[in-house]
Amino acid sequence: MIKKERDHFNLLCDIGDLSALLTESSDIESFLQSAVAMVSRYLNADVCSIYLYDEKSDDLVLKATVGLNPSAVGRIRMKPGEGLVGKTFEMLRPIREPAAALNPNFKYFKEANEDRFESFLSVPIQRGVRKIGVMAVQHEKQDYFTEIDVVVLRALASQLAGTVENARLMLDLHNSAPRQPAPSSVSDMFESLRFVKGQSASGGYAFAASTVFRRSHGTLLEKDDAEEDGIYSLEDFYRAVHKTAEQLVEFQSRLAERLIESASLIFDAHFMILKDAQFINKIVKQIMEGISPPRAVKEVAGHYIRIFSSSPNTYIREKVNDMEDLAGRILKNLYNWSPDDEALCEDRIVTAGELYPSEMLKLASEDVKGVILVSGGVTSHVSILARSLKIPLIIADRPDLLNLPEGTPILLDAEIGNIYVRPSPQVIRQFENRKSSEKKTESFKAVMSPITHTQDGVRICLMANINLLSELPGARELKAEGIGLYRTEFPFLIRPTFPSEEEQFLIYRRLADEMCGQEITIRTLDVGGDKTLAYSDATGGSNPELGLRSIRFSLRFRDIFEQQLRAILRAAAETENVRIMFPMISSIDEFREARQVLSDCIAALEREKIPHHPGPAVGMMLELPSVMELIHEFAQEADFFSIGTNDFVQYLIGVDRTNEKVAEYYRPYHPSVLRSLAKIVKAVTEAGKDISVCGEMAHETEYLPFLLGIGIRKLSADPQFLPMLQKRISLMTLAEAEAHTKSLLEKSTIKEIREDMYPE
Repeated sequence: MIKKERDHFNLLCDIGDLSALLTESSDIESFLQSAVAMVSRYLNADVCSIYLYDEKSDDLVLKATVGLNPSAVGRIRMKPGEGLVGKTFEMLRPIREPAAALNPNFKYFKEANEDRFESFLSVPIQRGVRKIGVMAVQHEKQDYFTEIDVVVLRALASQLAGTVENARLMLDLHNSAPRQPAPSSVSDMFESLRFVKGQSASGGYAFAASTVFRRSHGTLLEKDDAEEDGIYSLEDFYRAVHKTAEQLVEFQSRLAERLIESASLIFDAHFMILKDAQFINKIVKQIMEGISPPRAVKEVAGHYIRIFSSSPNTYIREKVNDMEDLAGRILKNLYNWSPDDEALCEDRIVTAGELYPSEMLKLASEDVKGVILVSGGVTSHVSILARSLKIPLIIADRPDLLNLPEGTPILLDAEIGNIYVRPSPQVIRQFENRKSSEKKTESFKAVMSPITHTQDGVRICLMANINLLSELPGARELKAEGIGLYRTEFPFLIRPTFPSEEEQFLIYRRLADEMCGQEITIRTLDVGGDKTLAYSDATGGSNPELGLRSIRFSLRFRDIFEQQLRAILRAAAETENVRIMFPMISSIDEFREARQVLSDCIAALEREKIPHHPGPAVGMMLELPSVMELIHEFAQEADFFSIGTNDFVQYLIGVDRTNEKVAEYYRPYHPSVLRSLAKIVKAVTEAGKDISVCGEMAHETEYLPFLLGIGIRKLSADPQFLPMLQKRISLMTLAEAEAHTKSLLEKSTIKEIREDMYPE
């Protein structure tokens, strides 16, 4: 028997990369078979089986097994709630039986040849709120499986869930049929586009040839084969498929190096389509019937695209992009295009109408120089992702930029939002001079002190806001005293579906390990508003900023919330300084409900004997005006507070900060904002609780005297702002800050405060 006290974390790391398992499989069925073989080996089980849910028949179907009769695959079916497997699926909870046949819910299948197996353990396979199927293991000995085995099997199921879901999707498709579907001259254009003023969303500089981003390769699929010279054989098609698989592996590897959180999941669906024997065989059949390979690829891909696009399921409709992208890659390899012919995004400035976070990741994997989005306002999650990936990004409401000829030289000055089309030599020289000044900021790393004081010796704590683990080295180099805000939504935004508990655990564990005992504040999922999940419609609505977002989303979808909290608690098992913060709390009731879910997770982990943090500090973001009249009561409830000034300001004065048309009304120095912040800080500090500022006001130096003057002693900002903050703080005294603050709070008009803060 394997050692029951196995190192669970190491076990997960050993199997965390499923790329090899998928790459080595010849088709979907063999992948599933390899998966059950792997799981049975890890648990030393006599039987391991995967049952996938068929939505059309409402059946759980045996799709792969080790230990049961192989001929039972595809034949054994049961309804949700039927048998132990059906109960597991229905309740979304593990079932462990020392003698399965004695359970009244046990359902016997003669064709399975399972008479001799006594012990039974099953766990649900799910991705967020989506039910996928069930994984079950069996053993001849009675009472063989332990609570540790329950934990490990759940972990293994979570690791496999995303790929298994793609497998289920491809298998389901083979029984589906698609539903029936209900310019000026170039010279003038250049003249008007010589210079475009946009909005900087991610700083930096770039000078390169441009290319227009077109979602996947839809245009290539629509091209006439006659445009491509040459005659292609079946061998050419197989060569193209093989080369495509190699390219996907390379993309995964490159992306995983740059962004740990992606876990190489972006191309998971591509691999699953390539491994689908029916997809490949349909193309081969057409080629053998005399249809040219390019035409066969287009026709079969088009068939799948019609099925995907007609689905009422949002997640399945999203697969249109995956199929277009994969088919386009096969065609390019079939045509044997060189990188120059393909006009890939490598070393290019990309212009796009819109981008999903996953598409920004693909661009990062291709080493783009910069990005221009031609939409009206800043798309926050894509912007933050670009900053984390250090990709210059400018938002410009100029759709005509999409009409520029391929390869047009563009210079981006994303520090101030300037776009130069076909820049003059003088502009290029200026760009080179400004770019060289970037190197000066490197010297800040050497002179940064690990401790920050005002000129008169008052201690100020400088923390880092981070979105991705790739930002940790920079935060440490700039001597951040900890992580004041870890935004957990990015692993959700950059994946094609909800990350599992195990995937989140690995991320948070890495975060805790790399911070070496320093304080870490982990904010629970903050989606909704401008941070939408492409695979979920829940955060939409006519006014998403006021819809099902942040803590409301988590409390509505309790399973997702519990998975995240469990992952955080487990990752913090060996450190005391991990804190949990709930976003967008509007009432005492919400905070208590969220805290109760956390308590329930702690109790569950205790029962399951899983190492975890027994009681982390629990805090809340102060973002909504509704907290104002309850701030004294909140100060007795929460362990700590962080002011999210971005949302606090926009909700207090009713201004959409991402809307350029009303951007001038977004004034953090509004007297109501300043007085509200002063009231909040006073109530919290009087209660002896910790309070910090983590919004944009924390790094805008004009607000530093005010924040220190009202009692803020902890600031959390993006790492690149820390040197500037430390320098500014070291030049002021607390007495000066308090006098300045007193003067501001006595004023009742925007005009008076503006004149005080920004004297002519």
